[in-house]
Order: sequence, then structure tokens, then C-alpha cells
Amino acid sequence: MYSLQALPVYLLLVVAQGITFAEAIATPGPSPKPAAHLPRLVRRAHASAVQKTHSLARDLRVAFGSVLPRSLDEGSANKRVVYCKSSGKQRPFEDKGSQNNNPGDDNDDPTDSSSTPTGSQGSATRSSTSTRTRASTDTPSQPTPQIPDSPWRLTNSYEGRTFFEGWDFFTTADPTHGIVDYIDESAGREAGILEINDQGHAIMRVETTPTVPGNRKSIRITTQHTFDRGGLVIMDATHMPVGCGTWPAFWTNGPDWPNGGEIDILEGVHEYSHNQATLHTSTGCTITSTNSDVLSISGRVIHGTNCDVGATGNQGCGIRANSPRTYGRGFNEGGGGVYAMKWDSTGIAVYFFPRESIPEDITAEQPQPDTWGAAQARWPAATCDPFRFFRQQHAIFDTTLCGDWAGAVWNVGGVPGQEESCAERTGFSTCEAYVRANGAAFAEAYWEVRSVKIYAERN
Repeated sequence: MYSLQALPVYLLLVVAQGITFAEAIATPGPSPKPAAHLPRLVRRAHASAVQKTHSLARDLRVAFGSVLPRSLDEGSANKRVVYCKSSGKQRPFEDKGSQNNNPGDDNDDPTDSSSTPTGSQGSATRSSTSTRTRASTDTPSQPTPQIPDSPWRLTNSYEGRTFFEGWDFFTTADPTHGIVDYIDESAGREAGILEINDQGHAIMRVETTPTVPGNRKSIRITTQHTFDRGGLVIMDATHMPVGCGTWPAFWTNGPDWPNGGEIDILEGVHEYSHNQATLHTSTGCTITSTNSDVLSISGRVIHGTNCDVGATGNQGCGIRANSPRTYGRGFNEGGGGVYAMKWDSTGIAVYFFPRESIPEDITAEQPQPDTWGAAQARWPAATCDPFRFFRQQHAIFDTTLCGDWAGAVWNVGGVPGQEESCAERTGFSTCEAYVRANGAAFAEAYWEVRSVKIYAERN
């Protein structure tokens, strides 16, 4: 297309002078003022240009179109003829206004709500408001933060259909004198107290036969794998045993008890509602302080700071959690959660995370204990050398009934979750009598475990 700026100046001067001279010769009388003859001169110039050459007409049209009288426009303002070089038939270029058709673009989206001409050929850029492709109004998703590599490497994982592979089934008499008979895997499956459920979770129950003359069947398993000079054990469960007469525990233990050390990660009895994590050791291991702030823990030290079983009647040094979500019915009603025990050169620590608060690094198998905040319980290395008092640990699940702890506190109340004693709750004077006569009471006395994962520190 040609524009006024593109028309050569010398052409305008020559044409204007030629037309003025011809007009002056053809008109008798005094010479008219040039301004008076301008419209007539322009009309004659336009007509002459059209007759002589198409090219000249194009140039003059562009040059003088703006000063021609309106009556010379052929067609409406929306269909002005524009002379363009084209190898094919030139169709009228229509002013777009609010229309959406784009000459020369047969693939234009007819529903496009806006288009803007951007060049002499009438091309257009589309607006982002097309009705065919609606822009999303959702908040853009944020990229998942990159979890750094863990200082711990996974060595053993127990989960899914193969959960029980890699565990030994304990079948001897209960060392804590409970009224249970621990049975092996095949017997447990046959008795209906051991299975992997439809969710792939490991189930370990207590026998619920209405009445028994002696002991009830139960399950106790120990990892074949041992970990030494440190480790990180992470256990995920959705349900744990609960009820008067029960004494469940998830713990680790070394050889030649108590010289190899015992770490009770999750333990309690009866209807207790707060977990009690405890160390059992030989002489020389103590807790640095009874002050929770000094220990950087959320729990509370109970029964003193000496962990020596000889000096404490096997009690060791326990730390009780501050939340009813950590044990028993509160744990189960909340969907359980994750317990983690860290054993390294700084000491021993136990952490608990409710189901809705499990850290992403645990889920991703890249645990970052230094980011987990205050532990539920902690025994600093300053007063209990973790590599002297603990060695070659196995992880263990068990559920015993009555025994040295649960049987001994049958008549005791005033404990979180059990303000009233089990003797008062049940009407039975002894734990053993209640357990043998009330199989249905143990419907909730089962573990449902999603996984156990054991990590070792990277070198």
C-alpha cells in the first residue's frame, strides 16, 4: 500500500503545476486565484490519472484523497477501495470496528473477542480473552520445595504384603510375666490374630475367645536386623492396643539386658492416654535435667533421672508426653501417626507426629530430624553415653496382658486417661481375673501398622 509520505515530492509538484497551467490556458479572462480552482483541479487530476495509468491513479488517490469532496467516495466509508498490488482478486478491505473477520486469515477463531491490526496487510494479534479457551482463574500451583538429601540412609523397610518378612516371632514365656502365650506366624494366621489387611497394613491382635482358663494368645515380633552405634527408627501406625488389662509396646532392645540397653518408644498400660518413653540401662546413665526447657522436649520427666534398672526397680527413666493424641484411644481416634526414635552421638530422642502433621521429609524417605522441632523425649549424651549404654538394637512389637506393670497398677487411678482405676471401672479385683473372663473387651487390643523403616547415618 502507498501512503502520502511515500509519494515522491517532485511528482506532486509536476502534476500540480501542469494542471494549473492547463487550467489557466483554457480559462479566458483574468487569471483566477489558485485556491479557488483547487477542488476543480483536483477532480480533473484524479480523472486524468484514472484514465491514463492505473499506477498514477493510485499515487494521486493516496496523495489527494483526503481533500476530495465526499461525493467522490465510491461506496460507504466501510468499503473504501484501496489499490494494492495483488496476484489475485482484491476484495474490499472492511474497517474492522467490532467485527472479528481478518482478511487473509481464514483460520481466525470466529469467537475471538478482540483483535488488533498490526500492519499494512491488516494482520492482527489475538487478545487473551478468547471465549474458546477460557483463562484459568485458579491460583497457580506452587512448585514443590526440593527436599535435601537426608543425612540418614534407609537400610530396612517393612511394609505392605511382605511386612512380616524379616521378623522373628517370639514364642517363649513372657519375660514380663504377662498372661499371654506368644505364637508363631502360621499359628497366628490360623488363629485369626495375624494378617495383612486390604490396605496392606500389618494387623497383630490379642485372642478374643470369650473366656479362657489360662493365657490368651498374642503376638510378639523382633527384627532379624540389628543396628549398632546409632540409628533412626520410624514407625507409622493407624491403631494401637487399648483397654484395661493391656500393655502394648514398640521398643528396641540390645543383648544381655540391661547392658545392651532398652529404648521404649511407644508404651503404656490400660486406658492411659499419654505415651511414656523410657530408657532402661545399666549403672551410669542419667537424664541431664528434669526441666523440659533445658532438655528441649515437649514431655515431662517422671520417676526421677536415674535410668539404671538396678537402682529403680526396673523402672528406668521415663518421660511422659503432654498430649492425649500420643497413646491409646486418642491415638486411634486421630488415625494414629508416626513415631521416630533417633540414636546418634548427641544422645537419644523420641518424636511423635499426628497423622495430619507428618513431615514431608519422612514421607519422602529423606528424614531431616534437625528440622522436626522439640522432641517428645530426649536423653542427652552429656550424662548418658549413647554408644556405651546401647548397642546392637532390634526393633520389637508386643502386646502382653497384666504382667509386671499393668498388673501392678490395676488398682491405681489418677493417671492421665485413667483417673479411675481399672478395678473400679471393671468391678474385677485383679487384672488376671478380668482378662480371662472378658474376651470381647479386647476387640480394640490390636496393632495396625503401615510401616517400619530403619535408617543408618551416612558416613
